Amino acid sequence: MMMLMTDILKNYAMQQPNGIATVYDGTKLSYSEFYKSAEIFAAYLQEQGYEKDDVIALYTLNSDLFLIAYFGVQLAGYVVMPINTKLAAPEVEFIFNHSEAKGLIYDERLEDVLATIAYPLQHIVGLKEMKDVIKNYPGQRKAAKLEPHDTAVVMYTSGTTGKPKGVMLTHQNVVSAADIWSSSMDMTNEDKMYVCTPLFHCAGLHVFAMPMFYKGGTLVIEEAFSSTNTLEQLAATDATIFFGVPSMYTIILNTPNFKEHTFKNLRLLCYGAAPMPYELVKQVKEAFPNVKVQNLYGQTENSPAATSLLDADALTKIGSVGKPLAQTEVRVVDSFGETVPAGEVGEICVKGPQVMKGYLRNPEETARTIKDGWLYSGDLGRFDEEGYLYIVDRKKDMIIRGGENIYPIEIEEVLYQLPEILEAAVVGLPHEVYGEVPKAFVVLKEGKPSDDEAILAYCRTQLAKYKVPHEIEFLTELPRNASGKVLKHTLRPRVSTP
Repeated sequence: MMMLMTDILKNYAMQQPNGIATVYDGTKLSYSEFYKSAEIFAAYLQEQGYEKDDVIALYTLNSDLFLIAYFGVQLAGYVVMPINTKLAAPEVEFIFNHSEAKGLIYDERLEDVLATIAYPLQHIVGLKEMKDVIKNYPGQRKAAKLEPHDTAVVMYTSGTTGKPKGVMLTHQNVVSAADIWSSSMDMTNEDKMYVCTPLFHCAGLHVFAMPMFYKGGTLVIEEAFSSTNTLEQLAATDATIFFGVPSMYTIILNTPNFKEHTFKNLRLLCYGAAPMPYELVKQVKEAFPNVKVQNLYGQTENSPAATSLLDADALTKIGSVGKPLAQTEVRVVDSFGETVPAGEVGEICVKGPQVMKGYLRNPEETARTIKDGWLYSGDLGRFDEEGYLYIVDRKKDMIIRGGENIYPIEIEEVLYQLPEILEAAVVGLPHEVYGEVPKAFVVLKEGKPSDDEAILAYCRTQLAKYKVPHEIEFLTELPRNASGKVLKHTLRPRVSTP
């Protein structure tokens, strides 16, 4: 019987009870304290009338309580569903409805969003109440039978249809990804992983938090990235590993007091979620001469773990996302599913123990995405002669803003809700800090006035802040081909770096 993350956590609570599991806001929790808190919370959840495989939403910002809740839900025998706290109320409501979530663990600071959502939940608990439960609840957890192929986590990721899809990750997926990444990054129980990217994202949760627990190391948690506070804490906590999207490295390197800090224990800087330009990689290596860098590539659908570019190749294989990770096969295939030769472009496919179970309540999309055990990523790429993978295009027209994935159709659907808009198309606008931001091209109905501020104001009520168009350009018509498809590639030359 394979060990699951809950088993591994329990073992560390017994083997190294005083080892520090988490550091958050000045509070250190040992492995024994952390596991006991998760067990108490699990016992509490078991008394709330849930049944096996019920989904419990986790809607909170980064904290040690986020991870206690994550493990507590699983120890109780249920499925945890982290939700992006940046989403707008209609987006959160869709996830509640589609997942048929039975419970909710939430951060009281997000009450304004929840107040506008009409969805019946069997049980709701805020973080303040959760703290009281951990401190005072007298009940004992009943052992829950967890199987490797049981769904452990559901994570909603945007799809090209415009509606989010619930990725079902099993206990085996999560522990396999933890094993794969901890090995790739040479993690040990001496490491301190500094996490300021959102734990509701698969990267923060399954590429860094779980691998760190897998090795019995320490997770240093920051609620959110801040150029000044992140730098200070990165130095003060003696962190050994840090992860950031490219825009975060740009901000850090340009912080006025950057050179005043020393990072004596820092050994590895990881980056991913968006392409890292050669000049930025070079600047990072010059600023941290004794620290290795590592590029990471994967998707929520593969936990996410596919390939990695190690430090030795960082400046010689620019643009590459590296070679397949351990336990992982990667192919580049044509439209018939046949492997293409090195140098030729095709769809990237991934196979391994970290590939998802499927999409929640979406068997059709699952069948389209997983074929014969291979995950068809939707990313186009090529291998070079030495086996290094390069991504040449992203899923459809996806925009990556500071590490956040944005599918244009999500924004376009909101724009089409406005009665004055005849047509709309959204593309990525290059941005010096965020990498890309969305730009909307709009065609108004005849006789309707153009008011971009009113359009943007409406978008802010329907979309997460990072999805709201950076700017709007009005056109008399959208460029289309003979079959009527909008030619977005002809719109992109209109876009210029600010």
